Amino acid sequence: MRYLLPFIFLFSLVSSFSVFADQFELGKKKAVVCMTCHGAKGISKIPTYPNLQGQHVEYLVASLKAYKNRHRNEGLAKLMHVHADKLSEKDMQDIAVYFNRVK
Repeated sequence: MRYLLPFIFLFSLVSSFSVFADQFELGKKKAVVCMTCHGAKGISKIPTYPNLQGQHVEYLVASLKAYKNRHRNEGLAKLMHVHADKLSEKDMQDIAVYFNRVK
């Protein structure tokens, strides 16, 4: 049994990478509309728009939920409301993983 533990650990690690890779690709497809303002890799060319690259997944999801729930109303929030309204919880997670991991 003790010889199996490293293989089990390695298998679960490889499986996790595969799940994140799939989620990254899904997020990339779902984030196309986000890229218009925030850049393809999450670096905005517009100084007043935030950069999303490298942000924590939890922060990005919380931000999208805040727009969807109308808890954020500053600046161009109405534009963000329109986009966030269309997103499911899974969509938000996938988009957040994409911008968190994109280089």
